[in-house]
Amino acid sequence: MYQTDPPRPPQETMPTMYDLPSELIGESGLPDEFHCIQADLLSETCQPLTYPSEEILLASDLNLYYDPRHPLWYKRPDWYMVLGVPSASQQQDLRLSYVTWQEGIDPFLVVELLSPGTEPEDLGKTLREVNRPSTKWEVYERILRVPYYVVYDRYENRLRVFKLMGTRYEAISLPENRFWLEELELGLGLWQGTYQQTTGLWLRWYNAAGWVPTRREQAEQERQRAEQEHQRAEQEHQRAERLAEYLRSQGIDPNNLL
Repeated sequence: MYQTDPPRPPQETMPTMYDLPSELIGESGLPDEFHCIQADLLSETCQPLTYPSEEILLASDLNLYYDPRHPLWYKRPDWYMVLGVPSASQQQDLRLSYVTWQEGIDPFLVVELLSPGTEPEDLGKTLREVNRPSTKWEVYERILRVPYYVVYDRYENRLRVFKLMGTRYEAISLPENRFWLEELELGLGLWQGTYQQTTGLWLRWYNAAGWVPTRREQAEQERQRAEQEHQRAEQEHQRAERLAEYLRSQGIDPNNLL
């Protein structure tokens, strides 16, 4: 498409998610079973108090196109969060990819789940090759300037968090393997437990009250509350029955006391 004078905005001239590849078979770091379960737990427990859910995109293995000068270059983070963008309410509106020059907002937080084949690039140890796409670290730190970059190594049970300070990422100290994001009134940390019938050490969101419950945990909490209410009601009924029986033993009709 030819450019005009004055120039037309990128939203009108650049490729959209319908024009760009949304998957590529055979690339390294494709999701395994752990990646899928971990991403589900992150999405299910991510409930910021400062943004409505309809203005948050939570994505897992969704192509992230970042450079309008090289529109076919992309990264595929294991999980990421974008704030202030509309989430799809209809199936036909679900994104095929996240295209930054179309959306106009860059991710707020990216999570990479370390695997042996991706560790050097995930941790910024890979140098960019000439005329090749930038490394993940370069894209997140220098191009998109993602405020928070999280790396979790499940093989060594190690969590690392980097925060953008000026133009560079700096590691954050993590007491008890947790860190708090004031912008979300939400924290991210390592939790030992069972999710989707699998026990292990998981990356999970927490709030001021504790770990954000999953839907299954919420249902169990509701079941327990209902059971407790039923037990209290049964105990009240039994007390009333004992009192009525005592009154009748004293020759008093309890119905006349109402």
